[in-house]
Amino acid sequence: MKPTEQMKEEHEGIKLMLRVLEKILSNTEKINQEHLAKILEFLKGFVDKCHHGKEEDLLFPAMVKAGVPKEGGPIAVMLVEHEQGRGYIRNMSEAFDRLRKGDGKALGKIAENGEDYIARLAQHIEKENNILFAMADKVLSTSTQDELEEGFEKLEVERIGLGKHEEYHKLLHRLKETYLD
Repeated sequence: MKPTEQMKEEHEGIKLMLRVLEKILSNTEKINQEHLAKILEFLKGFVDKCHHGKEEDLLFPAMVKAGVPKEGGPIAVMLVEHEQGRGYIRNMSEAFDRLRKGDGKALGKIAENGEDYIARLAQHIEKENNILFAMADKVLSTSTQDELEEGFEKLEVERIGLGKHEEYHKLLHRLKETYLD
């Protein structure tokens, strides 16, 4: 499987989690704090450390090496959007900590940042799937793609741990059944 195909598959899981988050945020009066905590863990661990880590540490540098400019092009845009996403996650996490300490007003901050994050990441995924990954497929040699595939596996184990990917899939399945089925 091409590295870009793997990234697109990961995007499907991320989009599913965004749909779950959107459903949870649509009724903040009955928010399940345990589920929200797990979603935040997924966003920090899988989306940022693992998925964005693969892009930032491996895919983007390989594309730059193959001649795609890092500055002033799609890679630069993706990096800025990754940082914006981290800001939304940080704000949601801080508000969630306040919520757990009894600050009812924190729900508004969680919802506001969650909705902004969902909108930003949905657009981001479309750009990567339809523009950036097509570029990668054109400029990356077969041997570079093979190296990326190996690098992705290694990074995943180093960043989130052996078996964690499967745990995230189980979480996605459980939350999908709870909120979307």
